[in-house]
Amino acid sequence: MNVEKLRTVEDWVSFYRYEFGLPVTERGGFVMLPISGRVCVVHLPTARAEKVRAALEQQGTRGPMLARQIRWSFLAEPDSRPGAQVLEVLNRLDIGIPAIGSAVMLPTGLGRWTREGCFWVTPPSRGDTLPPLSAVVTTALAVGAGGGD
Repeated sequence: MNVEKLRTVEDWVSFYRYEFGLPVTERGGFVMLPISGRVCVVHLPTARAEKVRAALEQQGTRGPMLARQIRWSFLAEPDSRPGAQVLEVLNRLDIGIPAIGSAVMLPTGLGRWTREGCFWVTPPSRGDTLPPLSAVVTTALAVGAGGGD
């Protein structure tokens, strides 16, 4: 599918579904990725997200990442949900894991400036597997230790 020819939200929904296997839908004129038992998202403040990305890449783990002004969002596979104590720590660090049933807006463009105000730091790739949620969370907690965050 030629990205240059994608014009409508429906075109982008088809693109994300067929090119990357993401279970996206159109809602309110935007491409939305529902949070489910198959796909989840971890929102992190930008500075911590950059450290997490580097640490995950050192471990040989890569995955799609979206950037917004003050946070990055990692797409992940929900292998396990953090317990209440871990969620409390994550909340204090301004790290969010949206609940099943919510959704995240995806950009209708692969460039840096999209009408949604977000862009892919690392776009999804055909055949890629999402990193496990537990790996993203564990790394997000580890990179802040003694890092001045």
